[in-house]
Amino acid sequence: MRLSRAGAPPVFLDRDGTLIVEKRYLSDPRKVELEEGVIDGLTRLKQHGHPLVVVSNQSGIGRGMFTAQDAQRVNEQVATLLSRCGIEILAWYMCPHAPDFACDCRKPLPGMPLAASRDLRLELPGSYVIGDKPCDVELADAIGGTGILVTTGHGRDSVDWAARAARPVAEGLCDAAEYIISGARESK
Repeated sequence: MRLSRAGAPPVFLDRDGTLIVEKRYLSDPRKVELEEGVIDGLTRLKQHGHPLVVVSNQSGIGRGMFTAQDAQRVNEQVATLLSRCGIEILAWYMCPHAPDFACDCRKPLPGMPLAASRDLRLELPGSYVIGDKPCDVELADAIGGTGILVTTGHGRDSVDWAARAARPVAEGLCDAAEYIISGARESK
């Protein structure tokens, strides 16, 4: 079995509504704002050796609302804000397709984590996916991981769904990180 680079399972992170404040089809890097608790949560995950990878549906590209370069500039701004706090995202993966396009990368399909597994030599079973929508949490099912719904972004709208589906719910990334870390402590 392959192990993650740091020995801890990877954490796949949604971007909009999870790492940054949801701003509906964000294409302007000047409007990027980190969600509350993101720095603390990612720092804790990093301290425990979890590789961090962003997987983001960016249907605004496929809908013609903005370009892939616009989305990349937003990613670069997020990466800059995080790197100022010593946080490195190993890789950024985007699905640029509209929802009606037949692809294997749009969450909850596993294309982006599969690419990360190949590119970064990460083990997918046992990994975590953190996001603010059911498709983020369901992505974890497709890769043998655990999905955690955060109540930031669109997450509050899906709390009842998560309860019915017996999925973990966290107030934000900091709480999701604690859920992951406390689970690792319990398994030792």
